[in-house]
Amino acid sequence: MHRRQLLKAMGALALCPLCATAGLAKGPHWSYQGSTGPDKWGKLPIANNVCATGTQQSPLDIESPIRAEVPKLAIAWASHADTIVNNGHTIELGFADGGTLRVGNDTYKLAQFHFHRPSEHLIDGKRAAMEVHFVHTIVGGYGVVGLLMAAGKPNAVFNKIVSTMPMKEGPPVKADPAIDPSGLLPAGRDYFRYAGSLTTPPCAETVAWMVLTESIEVADADIASFAKLYPNNSRPAQKLNRRFLLRS
Repeated sequence: MHRRQLLKAMGALALCPLCATAGLAKGPHWSYQGSTGPDKWGKLPIANNVCATGTQQSPLDIESPIRAEVPKLAIAWASHADTIVNNGHTIELGFADGGTLRVGNDTYKLAQFHFHRPSEHLIDGKRAAMEVHFVHTIVGGYGVVGLLMAAGKPNAVFNKIVSTMPMKEGPPVKADPAIDPSGLLPAGRDYFRYAGSLTTPPCAETVAWMVLTESIEVADADIASFAKLYPNNSRPAQKLNRRFLLRS
């Protein structure tokens, strides 16, 4: 795909709200380990399953990005999440109306955010302690803002999440009104950008990825609390396969 075509496609992509709730939906069982782990996802009986055959899979090891003029991220999210759920794969916070992310001429709607331990994306071969994905929808796909999380000083929003998260898989419950998604963001909005996929089955290649270059710190004790539920819920890095990896 030529660069102009790729950039046009990336602007039109976004992500599906059903993916992170797969633990509660009917369908083939999958996991992060063993006989149903990531290396077996491509054999699952799922329609349009491209986990093994796709050429634009995520996550990536972000190395040698190209400096480029990319649109700024204009974030106008709701001030609190509506629900919190342990869906069997992660802890997810959901929104009835989550506000917007504007990237150039495209406006995405925030549907949910969820966590991975360790980080799914790597930077120059190094993983962070955790990663949060802010999942936005748009006609035809998804736009996901990824943010790496390192052990350090406490973050009040993440502390509130791990303090109130359901300890067992089950239906969504009302989230604490103090959980403001913007409280997880760093000061900077520079980001890496590429065309990719969902990082869970069916691994659909309909995602515009925007991974922030600046990470945040969260308390080591809060990381440990999340790890008691999900010690490893990250997909291994996938091949770049001649895609453009851009940096603002």
